[in-house]
Amino acid sequence: MSAELVSILVLVVVFVLATTRSINMGALAFAAAFGVGTLAAGMDTDEIFAGFPGDLFVVLVGVTYLFAIARANGTTDWLVHASIRLVGGRLALIPWVMFAITGALTAIGAVSPAAVAIVAPIALNFAAQYRISPLLMGAMVVHGAQAGGFSPISIYGTIVNGIVARESLQGSELVLFLASVVVNLVIAAIVFVVCGGLKLSRPVAQARQLATVGGGSSPAGGAGDGGGTEGGPSIPRLTPARMATLASLAVLMVCALVLDLDVGLTAITLAVLLSVFWPDTSKQAIGQVTWPTVLLICGMLTYVGVLQEMGTIDYAGNAVSDIGVPLISALLLCYIGALVSAFASSVGIMGALIPLAVPFLLEGSIGPVGMIAALAVASTVVDVSPFSTNGALVLASAQDVDRDRFFRQLMVYGGIIVAVAPLAAWLVLIVPGFG
Repeated sequence: MSAELVSILVLVVVFVLATTRSINMGALAFAAAFGVGTLAAGMDTDEIFAGFPGDLFVVLVGVTYLFAIARANGTTDWLVHASIRLVGGRLALIPWVMFAITGALTAIGAVSPAAVAIVAPIALNFAAQYRISPLLMGAMVVHGAQAGGFSPISIYGTIVNGIVARESLQGSELVLFLASVVVNLVIAAIVFVVCGGLKLSRPVAQARQLATVGGGSSPAGGAGDGGGTEGGPSIPRLTPARMATLASLAVLMVCALVLDLDVGLTAITLAVLLSVFWPDTSKQAIGQVTWPTVLLICGMLTYVGVLQEMGTIDYAGNAVSDIGVPLISALLLCYIGALVSAFASSVGIMGALIPLAVPFLLEGSIGPVGMIAALAVASTVVDVSPFSTNGALVLASAQDVDRDRFFRQLMVYGGIIVAVAPLAAWLVLIVPGFG
């Protein structure tokens, strides 16, 4: 049995053990990376650790730490209530506001994880206060980010269009962008209906009552923060700590979206600065960093790094491209893009798969415009997976939930997207032969 097949079988064992024995999947993945890397691939420790996602580790810790401070001092409450007032108390509009904000951020050039890192903690805190499905809110944020992710001036868009130009393929920036917008919009609408979005048309007064069920705190705030009114909850008053935190969030946006600084390092620096002035809040917040989630994500991505170093990904891609039936090869490439992107870099897998598709694209049997759009959509729409950066940020940002249950929900939802989205993209964009 080849080392590549061994690594795939070990990955299956990791999933089975994590599911049946309730062991942190990240810890299992670290052990698998060590065993497979040393015994099957002959890798040394440095090569194994090369796959550790240090940047994502800092992003998860920094963002959850900063927003834990914001939650502890009431800043996220202030933002939630301000959002409710902005849409006139219509709760049903809030998920779509989050979708639009993240979509606008990525469309004008923000990296998708940066946009999600900024919006997801606010959206998930809102979901916790108003008893809205966290899966609904998280999916709206991620799909919004991916909807705008392929505009001609976006990061994803410029990278894919650059690959297309380098490979001398025919492409269409407009088709690529519209395909991403439409697919993510359709998925968001389905999730909105299935996850109870239509029920959010209830009055704010009723929503406020629901938010207190089970001992939760009223979203209208407690004494001294301003009470609710018949027209909707009043906005809690701004304290010096909240104003400083709001300023920090604004600085985070500017640094990430304009100055192109690392989101994680910026967030943790701002959190430290806030901690200097309000140490009690910081002490409370540090315990809210989601360490089990950090272990899970970092462990899985380290194992994926081992798979990439071993050549397992290339092994699967080359096997598909050698089938000899262009339409079937195209479908399988879409599925490989979706499956691998659910665990690894979406841009990275697109950069590998588009060149693999070149031989049969040049034959003329497959339309290059549709093929490239389908690969791009299939490889990014799955970022709701809890193992991807965006899905991990959603999982880490969830408040007042059973985190294991929410992880399973994201994993099942991500699995459904992986199963359905590539087929849908293939049927709509590749089979008709666009391009």
